Amino acid sequence: MSKLVIVGTVAFDAIETPFGKTDKILGGAATYIGLAASQFNVDGAIVSIVGGDFPKDDLKMLEAKGMDLTGLEVVENGKTFFWSGKYHNDMNTRDTLITDLNVLADFNPKVPEDYRDAEVVMLGNLHPLVQLEVIEQMDSPKLIVLDTMNFWMDSALNELVQVIAKVDVITINDEEARQLSGEYSLVKAAAKIMEMGPKYVVIKKGEHGALLFGNDDVFFAPALPLEEVFDPTGAGDTFAGGFTGYLAKTGNYSFNNMKNAIINGSALASFCVEMFGPERLLNLSNKEVHQRLQQFKSLTQFDIKLT
Repeated sequence: MSKLVIVGTVAFDAIETPFGKTDKILGGAATYIGLAASQFNVDGAIVSIVGGDFPKDDLKMLEAKGMDLTGLEVVENGKTFFWSGKYHNDMNTRDTLITDLNVLADFNPKVPEDYRDAEVVMLGNLHPLVQLEVIEQMDSPKLIVLDTMNFWMDSALNELVQVIAKVDVITINDEEARQLSGEYSLVKAAAKIMEMGPKYVVIKKGEHGALLFGNDDVFFAPALPLEEVFDPTGAGDTFAGGFTGYLAKTGNYSFNNMKNAIINGSALASFCVEMFGPERLLNLSNKEVHQRLQQFKSLTQFDIKLT
């Protein structure tokens, strides 16, 4: 099994959806990625920063899930990153109400010595310069996966392009793929993005599934039709955690194995949206995950006679 380094926010969120709203709850990209990756019992380390206001019980919970927190800095006199958002009725669009960077404004990531030889690195959504700092601290990872968003395309494009040139996989949504590439066709968009450096491009389409591109190969994974979606927050990060967690567990970074990783990531993301915040991921059983994977298999498997 390979080591996995997870870089991203460990934070507080306050969320409002058509189904209700929360006060401050546990959130952050690294939190969702770590909880999803823990389903595969990987040797994972979270590199992040929190303030002295962050609950010790939540830190203990992450450690109990198998996450090494040596690289998680606690600034005792600082406040933890806080984000608040309100989702529209379609649950695909949202308004950001509050973004308080707090200790994240001065975050200098430090990868623990024991994890600088990790084979897999998951760069959660952060400023590209922070992501670059992490890459420079790693020895020679076999797989670097990058998650980013349109905000960095608007505000730090040059730095983002530098990061993209150094990674193996980039995961972005369809709108971001079009913005980054200047192409409307997602096939052409993926080809242009691969010319920037990555060997593989994962384009997330929310409730419409995800696409994996690599050279001339394309794979599509549907999203599981769900009766209810309570909170989409963290679904993309959960997907990324499942994707990289599976790859770290198997140590196989081929296109064919990435297909399996996509399905595992999609399955875990389908659980995430069933409750507010990461709550659904906290007590997820292996049996539930296996049943959900069976549903994905049934959804996509068919026999057809070709003549």
